[in-house]
Amino acid sequence: METLLGIKGPDFVMLAADTTHAHSVIVMKEDENKIHKVADNLLISTVGESGDTEQFTEFIAKNIALYKMRNGYDLSPRSAAHFTRKNLAESLRSRTRYQVFMFVAGYDPNEGPELTFIDYLASSKSLNYAGHGYGSMFCASIFDRYWHPNITQEEAYDVLKKCVLEIQKRLIVNLKNFSVAVVDKNGVRHLDQISAKSLVDYNAAA
Repeated sequence: METLLGIKGPDFVMLAADTTHAHSVIVMKEDENKIHKVADNLLISTVGESGDTEQFTEFIAKNIALYKMRNGYDLSPRSAAHFTRKNLAESLRSRTRYQVFMFVAGYDPNEGPELTFIDYLASSKSLNYAGHGYGSMFCASIFDRYWHPNITQEEAYDVLKKCVLEIQKRLIVNLKNFSVAVVDKNGVRHLDQISAKSLVDYNAAA
């Protein structure tokens, strides 16, 4: 029931993820961080089996850090996505496969912004916008309606607010809060959470 959302602009990538950690029908906590900074120019957001998401994300982050230590520079977002997909594909063919769904998002001065969709079967695709989880089903039409090639960060944040509002209205599971992060030429930074409280007076039709 977890949800990840991602949207790419001309010079940035913005990610949103719910902060609910549930086990079976029980909510364990509501401040779970599912968006991880793995480099100065790179974000990874993950959902899936809780142990797998933590272990696999940490494995990728440490190996990307090791690459920088050995070579003196960061992997590009596209290369990081290929590395992540390769390791997920190898685990898929073992007895200890990872059950994770993720976005690899980053910005490179030469290649520009990159948003890569990766699922638990190690399928990988570079996209302009995407989602993981049940909540993403309510967002496809919103992304299709409001995304355009020159979208600004303010517009992208507003699109995510429209998505969260629709998820909270339509999805039977209550996902109260969504954390939001953006990566661009200035690096990684976290934006204000999108919550049910913050959307009380929000006009989605505007």
